[in-house]
Amino acid sequence: MMWCQRTDLAAEARQLWQESAGKTSSLRGVKAREETRQGFSVTEVTILDREGSEALGKPEGRYLTVDLRPYFADRSGKFSDAAEVVAKALEDLLPQEGEVFVAGLGNRAMTPDAIGPLTVEHLLVTRHLSQVLPDFRPVSAAAAGVLGTTGLESAEWVEGLARRCGAGAVIAVDALAAREAERLCATVQLSDTGLVPGSGVGNHRKALNGETLGVPVISVGVPTVVDAATLAADLTGGNLPPQLERKGRGLFVTPREVDARVADLGRLLGTAITMALQPGLTAEDALALVQ
Repeated sequence: MMWCQRTDLAAEARQLWQESAGKTSSLRGVKAREETRQGFSVTEVTILDREGSEALGKPEGRYLTVDLRPYFADRSGKFSDAAEVVAKALEDLLPQEGEVFVAGLGNRAMTPDAIGPLTVEHLLVTRHLSQVLPDFRPVSAAAAGVLGTTGLESAEWVEGLARRCGAGAVIAVDALAAREAERLCATVQLSDTGLVPGSGVGNHRKALNGETLGVPVISVGVPTVVDAATLAADLTGGNLPPQLERKGRGLFVTPREVDARVADLGRLLGTAITMALQPGLTAEDALALVQ
């Protein structure tokens, strides 16, 4: 039987649709293009209407996926390039003006879920410096934790803090789930559709998007886990026996080097977001100002 494989990545969802529909079928309501920027592959999937949304199981909007595998294959001299590519993708989705609130979602104590909090640690916040740095865009940030440790839904504390700050846009950083193991801790997806915290592991919470928060919400996500049944289905060409499907439910696989990768990605994303919000800064500038 064919197992419905789980993924948070629009690029993978489109690929899955094509595999199931056949090469001769066209996916209406969806546009896709791929290009190379500074040695990194960037795939843009735009879901144009309801038909496309239903086909891929994703909200209408733009999804940009940056493949960071060249950076992890050869870190020498590629950090700045990787940060610039991610920053440019984020710039394409952000409002050009106004204060921005960055929400680091996830559980700092659980490494595969720590992308959000670690990103905030490497972010340049400037809201409190408006008097001395008037040319900098006001940026505030927080990483409050998860429902089990705060008693607050992510949407609740993000909405409250963003509203109190008067933010005109929110950037939500979170961990995602992928279909293909090789994408884990090696891909960044940016989208103007917001996100649903916990959806990657089947723990759906209240959505963070323009409708719930009242301002544009840009999501920045990194897949750090793959559902065990999805991984098995991918390895077997989609022909997953029912007993393996049942055993794989609720189990998630993460890379062996997840600790080092997540720490590296937190630094990279924090730098890239700073560069997108403060276009005059280089990666070296952003790192120096945060340290």
